[in-house]
Amino acid sequence: MQGHINFTADNFRTMKEQLISAFRDWQPEMEMTVRVRFVKRGADAPLTGDQYTVRLYDKDLFTDDDYLGHAKLNERGEAHISFFPADVRNNGGLSFEELPDLYIMLFDGNTVHFQSKVWDNVDFDKLGLLDMKEGEVIDFGTYLVD
Repeated sequence: MQGHINFTADNFRTMKEQLISAFRDWQPEMEMTVRVRFVKRGADAPLTGDQYTVRLYDKDLFTDDDYLGHAKLNERGEAHISFFPADVRNNGGLSFEELPDLYIMLFDGNTVHFQSKVWDNVDFDKLGLLDMKEGEVIDFGTYLVD
């Protein structure tokens, strides 16, 4: 009979072992987190307030920049924005760039209060992905803002 497979107990055990082995070896893509901190110029105190939002983008040459995520500032003036590198690599459009060019924007309400310089050609594979449980934190640094 064509198309019919005769499963025996041994075949089933072998398939089960192969499936379990594949799941043990499978590691989902690690989540990346960008951390950035803002300090009030002249006050040497963290910038805080519910009106502030930090957004992360990938700069593109020929299309609109890719929005990757956002976060509010915490009590230390920090924002932590998490994303998956595949979201940058597989943006679905025509791309001439192999590596993303990341930058952040700080919004005060709907107004851009600060924009960082672009971090060109961020290579996620060379960042030293050390902790598979927590992912990698990319420190964008501390910025003085008015």
